[in-house]
Amino acid sequence: MKYTFKEFSTGAIFNIGNSDILQPLKKAQQINLYTFIWANSNPVELVIDSIPFTLPPNHILALTPIQYIQYIGGNDAILYQFNREFYCIKDHDHEVSCAGMLFFGNINIPIISLDEKEQQKYKTLHEVFIDELETKDNIQAEMLRMLMGRFIIKSTRLLKAKEGINETPKSSKVDLLRAFNVLVEQHFKEEHSVAFYAEKLFKSPKTLSNNFAKLNHSPLQIIHERIILETKRLLTYTDKSAKEIAYEVGFEDASHLSRLFKKHTSQSPSEFKKVLKSIA
Repeated sequence: MKYTFKEFSTGAIFNIGNSDILQPLKKAQQINLYTFIWANSNPVELVIDSIPFTLPPNHILALTPIQYIQYIGGNDAILYQFNREFYCIKDHDHEVSCAGMLFFGNINIPIISLDEKEQQKYKTLHEVFIDELETKDNIQAEMLRMLMGRFIIKSTRLLKAKEGINETPKSSKVDLLRAFNVLVEQHFKEEHSVAFYAEKLFKSPKTLSNNFAKLNHSPLQIIHERIILETKRLLTYTDKSAKEIAYEVGFEDASHLSRLFKKHTSQSPSEFKKVLKSIA
């Protein structure tokens, strides 16, 4: 089962389907769509960015277009997928936008847990989605976007409750973290210094670091972890050399990336690649 909505004027795409959508992902690949995977009665086995992952029943995970996904097994899943043109170009509040907590917050793979009450709410919302996809008229696009907005708002609230994030109008630390992560996503291949991002956010590097103090991640750690993740992806899914990868993620000297990579993984990029080949 798969429902697809396309809007030719904007290039918008929105899909809803079941585990069949995952079948082509037997080999790891980027699907280039924002994706929610909802495991119902059975767990779903995946590999996300080369890391094995089990999504338990009654849980939803959110993935960005840049992540590599491989489907191992599990049925009775529901998938929601959309591109930037469908949802992200709209003037959504930053909290529930494509730069919001679900996609580029401080959590690598956001997992939303559904209790019985929430399961019923999501099932009702899913039925409305299907009904709307079967209704062809000139306001269908707006209705689908509104429903996805509701889905994202509900998921964001549950994730915030799980992570113990309590935002108040006077507290902007989470907003700052989110804005920092989005900037890192945009510039990590060229800019590796905290000073660059601090300037973009109209903060001093010291002020930025102080705001991150209670989050167990310094700004520099976030930059480095994003570089390491990209390096792992390129080592795992491309045939590029360590030197080519170093240049792609902003290092003129491959030895600089090698030292950073080894500090975080205890392996050099070449050693990491050898291990991958030995288990392939």
